[in-house]
Amino acid sequence: MSTFFSETAWICLAIPTVLCGTVLCKYKKSPRPVPSCMVCLAGLCAVCLLILSPFWGLILFSLSCCLMYTYLSGQELLPVDQKAVLVTGGDCGLGHALCKYLDELGFKVFAGVLNENGPGAAELRRTCSPRLSVLQMDVTNPVQIKDAYSKVVTTLQDTGLWAVINNAGVLGFPCDGELIPMTDYKQCMAVNFFGTVEVTKTFLPLLRKAKGRLVNVSSIGGGAPMAKLASYGSTKAAVTMFSSVMRIELSKWGVKVVYIQPGGFRTSIAGSSDKWEKLEKNILEQLPHEVQEDYGQDYILAQRNFLQLINSRASTDFSPVLRDIQHAISAKSPFTFYTPGKAAYMWLCFASFLPAGIYDYLIERNAGKNGPMPRALSMPNYKKAT
Repeated sequence: MSTFFSETAWICLAIPTVLCGTVLCKYKKSPRPVPSCMVCLAGLCAVCLLILSPFWGLILFSLSCCLMYTYLSGQELLPVDQKAVLVTGGDCGLGHALCKYLDELGFKVFAGVLNENGPGAAELRRTCSPRLSVLQMDVTNPVQIKDAYSKVVTTLQDTGLWAVINNAGVLGFPCDGELIPMTDYKQCMAVNFFGTVEVTKTFLPLLRKAKGRLVNVSSIGGGAPMAKLASYGSTKAAVTMFSSVMRIELSKWGVKVVYIQPGGFRTSIAGSSDKWEKLEKNILEQLPHEVQEDYGQDYILAQRNFLQLINSRASTDFSPVLRDIQHAISAKSPFTFYTPGKAAYMWLCFASFLPAGIYDYLIERNAGKNGPMPRALSMPNYKKAT
């Protein structure tokens, strides 16, 4: 009998040892750190191992090791092998940095740009390898998209396209939704959503041939409501839903679909001061007299302070986004979505799980309550809503 218990004890020690060793070996090969949720799971299982009976503790520990091994196996990166990728919005900002980054990694990059003769395109040609090709591609122009498709097909022939990264986007002028002209709503939708859909539909035959990846750059504003971003946030929410539906539909073709919801990064999407002045003038010219009286010109002109606030809080380091997109197109099992950037995932959780009143309070506190108020709300005889 003592021999039986001795053998059982050795087996109980051997199994966890082997499982731990296997997981650790796999962890060393993983290019990404294990997320905190997996660490918490391992810690919880270790506690249960001490509290529960040896049999159930061993079962739970074994299951946790199997989960960790499965997770880490999916994090291994596939070889680049000069896989071909298409990036839209490569003139400047994140798209420009992404084209350079993927080129350095060894990908064959097709950089779609708004102006193939502009400074951004010229810099890509000058600084990147001969593998990179610049394509004239305004995502709101179906003719240019089809021309770009023909050039990609001619270059790749029968190899297919490994990844399409829909990055092109515009912000518009952030202000109250009532003040944003319908032309701005339509432009944001044309570029951010319909442009993404048009490019996706055009290049999907090449993606299906390669069983590749579709990566759509959405935004934290597409999942967490943010004041002043009615037009931009709505289009990014549409991109997020489009990505989720396409993920389900394209799984049978072996195409994996991912969306990126970055936090605050300082790109050129906000435009220049000259563009802000033009948008301000456009708002003032199109607003009905009654609305302009209620809000006041001072309040409308003060909205550019919100843009300055965004830029002051935004990060200039694109590396979290670049690494996540690299993982999305290279990992054996990419995540469904990524949330690079400070507190991006936290705000998405707040929007999903907190009561609306608490979330709205946090948003107001984060934006600051000392900003300008509409003219009508500043009047002494104004009655506040109850």
